[in-house]
Amino acid sequence: MDKEYVMHIAQTIKEQLVSLTPMPILMSWGIGEFVATVFRELPALRIEVNGRLHAGSVVIALNGSDYYEVYLLKDDGAECVNKEVCFDELGDVIDHAIESGTDKEEYDKFCDQQLAMLLSGTRA
Repeated sequence: MDKEYVMHIAQTIKEQLVSLTPMPILMSWGIGEFVATVFRELPALRIEVNGRLHAGSVVIALNGSDYYEVYLLKDDGAECVNKEVCFDELGDVIDHAIESGTDKEEYDKFCDQQLAMLLSGTRA
């Protein structure tokens, strides 16, 4: 696959993700790096994250249908989170997979506990 094409697609994914995802959500992922790559013969962006539910790599690949495919890379292989993600859904799909989960009440409770610890000066 043409290197310039892969770089262009990865940059587009990064710009869409960063511009359409609220900054506090992006910050909660503990992003370490963004890397242009080819994944399953598709142009992609790999992100290193340190989320509450997943720490490691997240891959966002552009498929032939102009949708994104989102994968979590784990020790035992790649877990497909969703194969038909629109550009404006990327932040929500990734956040549910690596940080907030699907139980809003449980995540809000976790965030409240973390804030209380920060304000009290204690450590977990």
